Amino acid sequence: MNDYDVIVIGAGLGGISAGALLAKQGRRVLVLEQSERIGGCCSTFEKDGFHFDVGASIVEIIQPIEQAFKLLGTTFQQEVDLISCDPVMTFIYPDGQRVTYPLSAEATGRVISEISPEDGRAWGDFCAFAQELYEVTLNTFFIEPASTMGEMIDLVRKDPRFLKFLPVFLTSYQDVLQRFFKDERVLKTLGYQSLYFGLPPALVPGPYAMVPYTEHAGVYYPRGGMIKIPEAFQRVGEQHGLQVRLKTTVERVIVSEGRVRGVALADGTLITASVVVSNINARTLYQQLIGEQYLPPLARRGIRSYAYSKSVPMIYLGLKSAPQLEAHHSVIAVSPEDVNQYWWNHVQTGRLSNEPFGLICWPTHSDPGLAPKKKHVLNLIPEGFYHLAGTDWEVEKPRFIERTLDVYSQKAIPGLKDQVQVVECSTPLDFERRLMLPEGAIYAFQQDVPAQAVFRPAARSRVVQGLYLTGASTHPGGGVPTTIASGLIASRLIDKYEQH
Repeated sequence: MNDYDVIVIGAGLGGISAGALLAKQGRRVLVLEQSERIGGCCSTFEKDGFHFDVGASIVEIIQPIEQAFKLLGTTFQQEVDLISCDPVMTFIYPDGQRVTYPLSAEATGRVISEISPEDGRAWGDFCAFAQELYEVTLNTFFIEPASTMGEMIDLVRKDPRFLKFLPVFLTSYQDVLQRFFKDERVLKTLGYQSLYFGLPPALVPGPYAMVPYTEHAGVYYPRGGMIKIPEAFQRVGEQHGLQVRLKTTVERVIVSEGRVRGVALADGTLITASVVVSNINARTLYQQLIGEQYLPPLARRGIRSYAYSKSVPMIYLGLKSAPQLEAHHSVIAVSPEDVNQYWWNHVQTGRLSNEPFGLICWPTHSDPGLAPKKKHVLNLIPEGFYHLAGTDWEVEKPRFIERTLDVYSQKAIPGLKDQVQVVECSTPLDFERRLMLPEGAIYAFQQDVPAQAVFRPAARSRVVQGLYLTGASTHPGGGVPTTIASGLIASRLIDKYEQH
């Protein structure tokens, strides 16, 4: 008899949600996590009384998460205290002008009309388009496997409207936005979200252009920090027998006669199971933990072909007082074309910009309890990347922090530098070391058209029986709701194909 029915490698959102769901099925499940905490990029750390989110900063498109908790016999809202983020976003233009979008889509339309009456009228058409696309993808793409052409056909059968939007998958985020909007100032407020997927607007698949709308369908922050989401999955999973071991490194997945047999730990311990779920990067899984000798030549070439996604640095600030901001999220506004040029002129050449732009996250706007009384937490997420030309992150980190604080103080938050009490920074190299993200790739692989659905590593391995994938590596990709959706998909596939 095996030690466990299922072993899960990695307690990120995909792994911990899959583990909880499989335990609810009555399986003996062990989750192994190499770090000292669960959650991966969706975790929280503390310093001097300030609580900082490691990566993820909000949660939206909560329906897959709600579905997962429903299967666990509870509700997302019952397990996690969700704070609605209103307003959604403030955009800060180079001339200092600020535009803030409220949570209400209708109210946002009025704000856009003040910038451009023509685009204000187009906002209603865009919302109707995005809402239908949102409904279709929620019912199909987000929660169903899409690793084979047969599974893609099943998506169409489930909701025939999927065919209607199929051409959108072959266009870009930028193309979709420019179909509706003309004013550059408006495009600056709607184009930035493409970077949520790690690519400039010209390279992000068209369906993701619905994000400026989905933000108005609900944006939330968990009281106590983003860690509360994976903690909820662990807590509910443990009620059904789930076991989680921290500070435990898996060195090898044991494969025999084409099927997984368990895992070998770094300390030499062998743990047997008939099913293994991997939440780590698929290239790391197949190349290091399994070994390419188990892969046929075509699969070997395929796994080598995946390009890692971009990474980002994150600067965590504990402030003495509230920053001069209006919303949980703010952005130094840049046009889609500016973002495209940044991609080719900086990301592709390894040269950091002297004018960094990016996301500003103010968690204590939503949850003051994350900082000592009257103090605040601020996360700066400037654009950056793993490979630096002529230097490395160990050398560059102090200069990068100083330069970023200077730019953000000048362009977005007056007096910021004088308010800093605590400063920490995670570079792409830090994300690689601490979270087992190769090249700091927070979205695992580039999320462009050639790496979607059937082109992404399959949730149910095609080459090793009993092996399943969750997390950003597999469908439907990186992000809080999508990685949880991957855990949901994996648990369903295991329930279908693997005996108790």
